[in-house]
Amino acid sequence: MAKVVVMDHPLIQHKIGLMRRTDTGSKDFRTLASEVAMLECYEATRDLELRDVEIETPICKTTVKELKGKKLAVVPILRAGLGMVDGMLEMIPAAKVGHIGLYRDPETAEPIEYYCKLPEDCANREVFVVDPMLATGGSASAALTMLKEKGVKNIHFMCIIAAPEGVKRLSEEHPDVDLYIGALDERLNERKYIVPGLGDAGDRIFGTK
Repeated sequence: MAKVVVMDHPLIQHKIGLMRRTDTGSKDFRTLASEVAMLECYEATRDLELRDVEIETPICKTTVKELKGKKLAVVPILRAGLGMVDGMLEMIPAAKVGHIGLYRDPETAEPIEYYCKLPEDCANREVFVVDPMLATGGSASAALTMLKEKGVKNIHFMCIIAAPEGVKRLSEEHPDVDLYIGALDERLNERKYIVPGLGDAGDRIFGTK
């Protein structure tokens, strides 16, 4: 069974609190989303494997630690997931970036795919799928299924705010994918928005309505 990790770091909680405020404008919201993604990335990569490498310092030869194994990729779910990419790349600048485009049908709340472009060697990478909000879990689950169909085996999902309904769905449909969550909220409302949440992350990141 995959891990479900709710971040308890004070800086993450503080910045998410600022993001929730109605009077936080797009510029500050974008900055905060990127910063939270960077801090979550720091926590989510804690278990990456290391290997010993011999190097030479200005003083002598010594053995240091380097990341071992698979290279990394960041795959945002468009469009709101784009707001987390820069923060992730601050921590893992060598990662490649793919994109998955899904939108939620306003009637059924189910995801519809409109775009998918991944690095050629994505199947050989450790992939972090990012989306600020995990609400019903429909879009996230569809994105994970798309990646698996393309041969990707090592997948993690990262969001800023999640509803219990979305966590339950992902855990049931993708029990092999670790979930990293900035804050776990109360529930979904009748419009499938997270409560208390922060509104529509995409609109707030890009200043659209």
